[in-house]
Amino acid sequence: MADRGAKLPAMSVPDDWPAHPDLTLALNGMGGFDWDLDSGLMHMDAPALEVFDMLPADYDDRPETLRCRLPSHEAARLDALVARALKDGSDSYGAYFRVRMRDGELRWTHSQGSIRRDGRGRPRRIIGVVRDASQEYTHAAERIAVDEERRRHTSVVERTTAALAHARTVGEVIAVLADEQGLSRLGAENVILGLVEAGRIRLISEGKAGSFVPDLEYTRVGDEFPMSEVVRTLTPRYVSSRAEFRRGWPRLWPAIEPLNVNSAAYLPLIAQGRPIGVIGLFFERESDFRDQERSVLLALGSSIAQSLARAMLYDQEHDLAAGLQQAMLPRRIPGVAHAQIAVRYRSARMGRDIGGDWYDVIPLPDGRVGAVIGDVQGHDTQAAALMGQLRIVLRAYAAEGHAPATVMARASAFLNELDTDRFATCTYVDADLSTGAARIVRAGHIDPLLRHAEGICRRLPVAGGLPLGIASEFRRLDYPVTTVQLAPGDTLLLCTDGIVEAPGTDLDEGMRQLAREVRDGPQDVQQLADRLCESAGARTGEDDMALLLLRRLGAPEHDTVGRFRQHIAPADPDGLSAARHMIRAAVRAWGAAERAEEIELVADELITNALLHTDGEAVVNIRMPHSVGRLLRLEVEDHSSSLPRRREPGEAGVSGRGLLLVDRLADVWGVEPRGSGKCVWCEFNCS
Repeated sequence: MADRGAKLPAMSVPDDWPAHPDLTLALNGMGGFDWDLDSGLMHMDAPALEVFDMLPADYDDRPETLRCRLPSHEAARLDALVARALKDGSDSYGAYFRVRMRDGELRWTHSQGSIRRDGRGRPRRIIGVVRDASQEYTHAAERIAVDEERRRHTSVVERTTAALAHARTVGEVIAVLADEQGLSRLGAENVILGLVEAGRIRLISEGKAGSFVPDLEYTRVGDEFPMSEVVRTLTPRYVSSRAEFRRGWPRLWPAIEPLNVNSAAYLPLIAQGRPIGVIGLFFERESDFRDQERSVLLALGSSIAQSLARAMLYDQEHDLAAGLQQAMLPRRIPGVAHAQIAVRYRSARMGRDIGGDWYDVIPLPDGRVGAVIGDVQGHDTQAAALMGQLRIVLRAYAAEGHAPATVMARASAFLNELDTDRFATCTYVDADLSTGAARIVRAGHIDPLLRHAEGICRRLPVAGGLPLGIASEFRRLDYPVTTVQLAPGDTLLLCTDGIVEAPGTDLDEGMRQLAREVRDGPQDVQQLADRLCESAGARTGEDDMALLLLRRLGAPEHDTVGRFRQHIAPADPDGLSAARHMIRAAVRAWGAAERAEEIELVADELITNALLHTDGEAVVNIRMPHSVGRLLRLEVEDHSSSLPRRREPGEAGVSGRGLLLVDRLADVWGVEPRGSGKCVWCEFNCS
């Protein structure tokens, strides 16, 4: 005390300062300190100085002297903790901090202080202990590391299980496990997956490129391979090193040697008490797979097994449903003279749920052919069963030679008599491909598309009736018939809504997109059908779809730039408007844009006159020949034999100007009797 007292400045300290620590502190590896807050002096006994690795001669009872032993951030943290305890009225504090030894090593230390206050609560003195906590903190750090490892393993299982929850098919399960994201999630270098099938193991995922051995795609359960051993014993097999691979399975070693693999875990995939497969996880590190890691891998294998079993059941159910659907569709398409036909069907990826989409091609009397596309409401086995019945009934009515409207009406009545709450949409085409005349009836279905030989693709506005079943319910079985002329090289496209409906877009936009794809697609209908199905599958999602392409064969009319024919029913303003727009589009596409408006106006006048002054429909024909003069010919036919006559309307007249307009805009015009009616024609020089 005398030596230490010689270093102290002249200042007062409490009479009992420094406190004398209990001898038991030193016996327990602790040192004591007494910090007088008024004078700022801190006495530390010899054991306390040993904790700080400081010699008694180097300490002058000032806390600042200890800072050479504390890293700056530790000193700041300790000062803040003590200051907060003094300020908030605490009676004590405790803290872990690191002390830098004379050799530079950092050692964990613990300090516990008791704060003495006066009658007014002011802190006057801190008496406490310090001790070496390095061993204690090492154990704590080890526990933290163990807890962190446990959390990491648990996270692997949780994240993998969450990802597998969205996998419905076996292919999707493989994608979750074996792609780069899946490998990163599992912490593995590679993953392989095999399914147990009739005493063999079929490798369905070989992981990274280069790891597949062709003759190991199928292995027997009795073979000497890790996967076979796991299936036989229903217990995991852990491989801790490359040497174990080379020594234990020499036939497998050539597949392992080029890979960056140093350990592996083969896990049985067990569902409902039976092995359904085995998964191999390969790791870059060597590992003896301690108990905790093995428990995690077993939990992971159980999660994968349940997902794989669910996916296998899903695939089996879908294959069964798709097989049922395919069995109800025509097994083959009959050969049709003067035509090239392509059909496609894609089932929905919805497990047991299947749709009621169908197509059919029916040979008809007199060399004609019937083309059908339809869709029964719903996605289940009942929809498929109704589809099969409707297809057979419609085929029977058509083969008997009934008119298209009659075929559709009888099919609607049949569906209504089945006493089901389902309805169906359908489009039926009766085509004479020797002449190109095609009669179309539509029952609530989407319009067909027509691609002309010269490349133009347009939507055919076919007059429609109510869907099958509903039409009979409301006693509205009069289905209108639309007649179109198919020129050699023209392709008619019939499809269900699954090929045009896409999430976030309406039907009209889907039809426009489909028309663009048909226009830009190959001429061969088989190639075109493949391309349309591929793009529709990527665009429209998971609905089922059916597609039928009918192309009229024959040499294109090289003397004709283009041809347009359309029937307009009476009291059908939408049909008149659609015909007007198509006429304008066709004339512009044929390179006569400068006269498109005049031709449209004249056609509108002639069609309107035919509808107003005759009984029945009007038929418009436009033809643009290849010639020096390029004379576009417009014809409007009706069923009246009365010839039109031009008359002066007078100043107050509201009619009579139609033929004056035709005479003024057309280069030449005239009238021809035709059968039971007539044809008003006019020509325009578009050279």
